[in-house]
Amino acid sequence: MIDVATLVEQARAGRPRAVARLITLVENAAPQLREAMAALAPYTGRAYTVGLTGSPGVGKSTSTSALVSAYRRLGKRVGVLAVDPSSPFSGGALLGDRVRMQDHATDPEVFIRSMATRGHLGGLSWTAPQALRVLDAAGCEVILVETVGVGQSEVEVAAQADTTVVLLAPGMGDGIQAAKAGILEIGDVFVVNKADRDGADATARELNHMLGLGEAREAGDWRPPIVKTVAARGEGVDEVVEALEKHRAWLEEHGELAARRRRRAAEEIEAIALAELRARIGDLRGDRHLAVLAERVAEGALDPYGAADELVAGLTRG
Repeated sequence: MIDVATLVEQARAGRPRAVARLITLVENAAPQLREAMAALAPYTGRAYTVGLTGSPGVGKSTSTSALVSAYRRLGKRVGVLAVDPSSPFSGGALLGDRVRMQDHATDPEVFIRSMATRGHLGGLSWTAPQALRVLDAAGCEVILVETVGVGQSEVEVAAQADTTVVLLAPGMGDGIQAAKAGILEIGDVFVVNKADRDGADATARELNHMLGLGEAREAGDWRPPIVKTVAARGEGVDEVVEALEKHRAWLEEHGELAARRRRRAAEEIEAIALAELRARIGDLRGDRHLAVLAERVAEGALDPYGAADELVAGLTRG
């Protein structure tokens, strides 16, 4: 038996084992999940969430580790949620960020959790929003979310973060990649990592040019800055933190931080409700009513929209 109240109390006290067990409840959709989320709710809404995304090889994990170091120098308690892709064959994931972030493994003020996507598209695990709530309630002042970064579809992090950082690197075709739909639009801060390589200045100039081609901005609108870093040596990382703090101040000043968090909560509620409906529909697979509706549609006696309306009406009555 799991004592949820004790777990929450221990997580609030900074016990990493309790935090880990709560996130495991989330990942496994355990029966105690609803109780845990209800107990954690009063302690959420305080953490600043930063999402990091970019193509493979740009140095997301190294940059995340460098940002952890920078925030720790500021005395912040940091949580890291690193999402790795699941194999479509074995269903497993490497969870390599645990290896890359060994420098922080013994720091009690840093909690690092690797999660597998488990087939969920968008660059994040389906359970990421609830895991973020656990880290928030556990007292993490800054939460860094690193996506799998496989391509242009991995933009879901923008919906889960207060600020989204897009990483690029010279010599990897990222200038062209950034021009594709979904990348320029989600970035609040752009980082050209591995800036000690040839072509870093050209990549920054090209990115700046493409940002200038975007929609017209009014006075006071946020213009994403471009910061050059060498994350492996910690160079430029303090400038990234400065850019993040400026964006956070802008969000608060313009009321956008609260608006983003409301949108995030609405999407989370919708996702949970849809999952519940899918589960209930799944329970009806052997139900005679669904079979009758399917037969009527197959015979042309009823259109699929009308059948769906009947099915939903039956679900809501139930």
